[in-house]
Amino acid sequence: MHALDLLGDPVRRRLLELLAGGERSAGALGAVVRAEFGITQPAVSQQLRVLREAGFVRVRPSGTTRLYAADPDRLREADEWLRRVRGG
Repeated sequence: MHALDLLGDPVRRRLLELLAGGERSAGALGAVVRAEFGITQPAVSQQLRVLREAGFVRVRPSGTTRLYAADPDRLREADEWLRRVRGG
């Protein structure tokens, strides 16, 4: 999946916006996205999996919690691609 296709989804964009502020638990991310978009926890988990598999987020276990963080290198790659497409 191309970065633009992946980031075209408003839920995935919102998850990345939330992660721009730093690492967050899956539960905290889910609570915000469920409230804003009215989707289920399994749907949030699916969107996080898509972002993880595409390399946009990293996940690490911390006890029984899964902590997510944006991958700055992957975001930089997407930004560089967009810059080239825009001709900048």
